[in-house]
Amino acid sequence: MFKPPLRILMGPGPSDVYPQVLTALGQPTIGHLDPSFIVLMEEVKDLLRYALQTKNPLTFPISGPGSAGMECCIVNLVEPGDKVVVMINGVFGARMAELVKRVGGKLIPIQETWGRPNDPQKLEKIFKKHSDIKLTCMVHAETSTGVLSDIRALAKISRAHDALVLVDAVTSLAGNELRVDEWGIDALYSGTQKCLSCVPGLSPVTFNEKAMQKIKKRKTPVPSWFFDLNLIMDYWQADEGARSYHHTAPVNSIYALHTALCLLKKEGLENSWRRHQENHDYLKTHLEKRGIAFLVAEKARLPQLNAVLIPAAYDDQRTRAILLEKYHLEIGAGLGELAGKIWRVGLMGHSCNKENIDILLYALAGIV
Repeated sequence: MFKPPLRILMGPGPSDVYPQVLTALGQPTIGHLDPSFIVLMEEVKDLLRYALQTKNPLTFPISGPGSAGMECCIVNLVEPGDKVVVMINGVFGARMAELVKRVGGKLIPIQETWGRPNDPQKLEKIFKKHSDIKLTCMVHAETSTGVLSDIRALAKISRAHDALVLVDAVTSLAGNELRVDEWGIDALYSGTQKCLSCVPGLSPVTFNEKAMQKIKKRKTPVPSWFFDLNLIMDYWQADEGARSYHHTAPVNSIYALHTALCLLKKEGLENSWRRHQENHDYLKTHLEKRGIAFLVAEKARLPQLNAVLIPAAYDDQRTRAILLEKYHLEIGAGLGELAGKIWRVGLMGHSCNKENIDILLYALAGIV
C-alpha cells in the first residue's frame, strides 16, 4: 500500500485535510441511490447554501475538481454566438476565456495586469461598446497572483446591463467574505481542497433562477452529456424517491465534504474569514521585518494565498526543494509570467495557523 510522506501544505492547494475529514472518507461505501445517501445529499446542499450564503435550490457539488465546475457552468450558460465578457488578471481568468471560445461563445476579453484586481471601470466601458452581452465571467480570488477582486461592484455593473454573472470562487470559499445572493451572483463554482480543507475532487456550484431559465431556454443542446444540468438536476434535485441515475457519485468524497462543511458551520463562516485574515496579518508582519515584499497591494491582497516576491538572496527552486525535503513543507511556485519571480504561500483551512507560519519562517531563516 502506498504510504505518502507527511507534509505541511502551504502552497496554492490542496491544503492540509482535517483529520475528521480523513476519518469520514474511510467510512463504508454505500450506493449513490441508497436512501441514506440521499438524506446526506440534502444535508450537503443545505450546508453549501450556508457556506455560499445563498438560498438557491440548485446548489450541489459537481463530481470533479474546480476546473470541472468551471466547465459545467460555461457549457450550460454559453451558446454559440453569445457575447461573453471574461475578466482576465491571471491564469484562471484565461482558462475561462479559453473555454468560452471552445463552446463557440463570442469572447470579449478584459485584460488586467497580473497582480492587480479586475477594474470595474473597464467593465463599464465594455458594456457601453457592446450590446447584448449575455454573460460576464470573473475570478473572485485569483490563485495565480494572490489578488482579490470586488465581485459586488462588478456584479452590480453586469446586472445593470442585464448580463448574467459567473464567478470563480475556487480559492475564496470559506477564506474571504462571499455572499452569493446579496452580491447578485447568478452562477458560481468553487473547490473543496482549499479553504474547506477537504480532499480534492469536488466542485461546489450554485445557480439562481435567472441562470436556470437561461439553461432551460437554450436553443442548442448543452455540448457535454456529463455536465448537462438538465440531466444532473434529475439526480441532485429531484424529489426524494424519484431520482434518476446520472453517474456514480463519489460517495466517500461526499462524506468528506459533509464533514468539512459541518466543521465550517461549527467554526462559523465569519470566524473562518477572520481567522484567515488574522494569520495573513501575522505572516505579513514577520515577512516584512525580513524585507520580503508582496506582489499585490494590501487592499487587494488575498489572506489565504500570499504572492511574495522572491528576495535576491534566495534561489527559487533550491529554496522550495529544501523546504520540502528538509522541513516537509510545501509552498507554490509562480505561474506564467510570474514564474521564478514569486512564491505562493497558502494559508488555507486546516493549514491556516500560526504554528505552520512559524515553521516556514524558521526554515527560511536557515536557508540563506
